[in-house]
Amino acid sequence: MKNCILKTLPAALILALSAGTAFASDAEGEFHGYFRAGVGTNSAKGEQACYGLEGVAKYRLGNECDSDGEFGYTKELLKASNGASFVGTFWAAAYTPTSDIGNEKLSVAQMFVEAKNLDFMHGGVVWIGKRYYNRPDIHMLDFKYLHGDGVGGGVTGLPLGVGKFSYGLFRNDIDKQVSATRHSFSYDGVAVNTDGSLKFDVSLINKDASVEGAHNGWSASLIHIQDKVLGGDNKFGVQYGVGAGIKIGGTGDIMLGSDVKRTRVFDTIAWQVTPEFGGSAVALVQKDKSNAGSQTWTSVGVRPVYALSDNLKLQLEVGHDRIKPAGGGETQQLTKVTFAPTIAAAKGFWSRPELRAFLTYAKWNSAAQASATMGSTLSSSGVFGGNTNGTSAGLQVEAWW
Repeated sequence: MKNCILKTLPAALILALSAGTAFASDAEGEFHGYFRAGVGTNSAKGEQACYGLEGVAKYRLGNECDSDGEFGYTKELLKASNGASFVGTFWAAAYTPTSDIGNEKLSVAQMFVEAKNLDFMHGGVVWIGKRYYNRPDIHMLDFKYLHGDGVGGGVTGLPLGVGKFSYGLFRNDIDKQVSATRHSFSYDGVAVNTDGSLKFDVSLINKDASVEGAHNGWSASLIHIQDKVLGGDNKFGVQYGVGAGIKIGGTGDIMLGSDVKRTRVFDTIAWQVTPEFGGSAVALVQKDKSNAGSQTWTSVGVRPVYALSDNLKLQLEVGHDRIKPAGGGETQQLTKVTFAPTIAAAKGFWSRPELRAFLTYAKWNSAAQASATMGSTLSSSGVFGGNTNGTSAGLQVEAWW
């Protein structure tokens, strides 16, 4: 009986929060979330197939075979007489690599408290708990070029000089248990040109002395953010990580030594040149170097979106990935093309929810096939057998609020 209660508690919490939000004013709390779900098939047989080179991010439109949901509630817990505000946030999440999320258990994704409007912090916010932290992404790839999630505490948005300073102290990343401490430093909002600013990030990872064979690590990142570009924005980044720091902004495998290094350069733009015509594009190069050799991942893609009406859009996504392996040999290559008629909340590129029908075609080479995990889409033992191309079609919904 006790185990049954524990298993159903997260679901009960979410239902309670959702029900409360239906009648809550903005002053009482805010309900936020994200989910995607869909169903599809492929040209060979069976369910939807998805296409990506081994070990790197993939272009996501019409190419997500998983289901993901995150639902959270933020509420002011107390407001002091001098205006200081204490705000609590709770998020639960469920994920499955298949199209049916029905049997998955909810997990606690975030649970933290922020102290705002403190009389001595000049606008800076103090927080403690488990949270998503410093995790901007390249949307087309669903790729977080910084990924600082974890359990800890710190301060964000503290005015300092020409920018704002943030610091986080973490133990144990959300996605894995590690015996290390991470210090995350950020400095952003540094104006360098009209509508352009710089963001600096440094992470220092200290191993626990008790862990035999473990190593320290670190990472550094410099991002230039240019607003008001073709009605959108552009982000250009140069990043570097060593050892456990190759999960740039977060804590990676602490057993990796200082010979393991990652260098990444990327540029991504989102535009909205007219109310009808929006889109996004990305170019990325990532080089991983170790005593075993060097591997280079290169990715180039574009997603133009055109609105036929307020609620009907046409999307086309073309992405090309290649990996030059560390051990030498032929370069792995994959090209993916998706066409997706979309019912949307509005014309804009970022408007959600979106209800999509999609048709996806992918072509890969023999090197990509040979490097794929047995049974995966690209492998010779996968759904397409010895073929090096495939087609998928289906339906998907994506929403955030």
